Amino acid sequence: MNNQQIIDWLLEGDISIQYQAWRDLLGSDNKKLQDRIAIEGWGSKFLSKQHSNGHWGDRFYQPKWISTHYTLLDLRNLNLPTNNEVVKQTIDLVLQNDKAEDGGICLGPSTIQRSDVCVNGMFLNYASYFMTSEMKLHSIVDSILAEIMPDGGFNCRTTRSGARHSSLHSTISVLEGFTEFQKAGYNYRKKEISDAIKTGIEFILMHRLFLSDRTGQIIDKKFLRLTYPCRWRYDILRAMDYFQYAEVEWDNRMTEAITYLNKKQNKDGTWNVQAAHSGQIHFIMEKAGKPSRWNTLRMLRIKKYLGIE
Repeated sequence: MNNQQIIDWLLEGDISIQYQAWRDLLGSDNKKLQDRIAIEGWGSKFLSKQHSNGHWGDRFYQPKWISTHYTLLDLRNLNLPTNNEVVKQTIDLVLQNDKAEDGGICLGPSTIQRSDVCVNGMFLNYASYFMTSEMKLHSIVDSILAEIMPDGGFNCRTTRSGARHSSLHSTISVLEGFTEFQKAGYNYRKKEISDAIKTGIEFILMHRLFLSDRTGQIIDKKFLRLTYPCRWRYDILRAMDYFQYAEVEWDNRMTEAITYLNKKQNKDGTWNVQAAHSGQIHFIMEKAGKPSRWNTLRMLRIKKYLGIE
């Protein structure tokens, strides 16, 4: 397929894919199309799984992929309208009932005192996207900034088994959260957040997105698998999609990742979803091993942002 035929294929997909293809590839931010995400397709399916107590799954973080937390993250990534009252009420419910002592979000008994920086980053991402009151998010920001590591990144293991080196998983979640907080126009601890974004980006670039800074070897082959949804896990497509969203300028240390991603393109111009994370889910959006509109959309907007064919 040529480029126009691939875009036409994307425009035959779920309404959330259609909206993002129009916005990111064709330059038309059609709000009427975005409104339909709540009443059609995947967005409607996710919303229909909510219980009368305001949660999805059993509670905020259990069972993992069908919990309130990961469902809200899915809805944010679908680009549900930011004023959706169902979602906004649930976020307020979590902020009211699930705060840990350090100001982050409590996942269960083990995180009552110190929360998890990955989850706090993801929570800040969707709570900012859905325009939660800035004041209500101050303690989340405080809890994340308290966990920054000497190498400039983050690692959720600091609150459990301890860690001396940041994690790409944790760092990308925090970067997405901080960037969404600033895109919402919030100013709390603005300078410190901007500095943390810079050092977090540098931490990823220092690893050329997937290579050890000490040995030059691949840190984890799973970083190269094109999955979706990403959940808490890091991969190079997620990192490059973050860079385009945050408008990070080209850096030669992205070269190996882009080269690898280009090699994964199918002959028909699409990209597959290579694997799915195990665990209970609400429903399958795309089958592993098949051409993926999610991954194709993300690759095309990365290449458009970078100005490469």
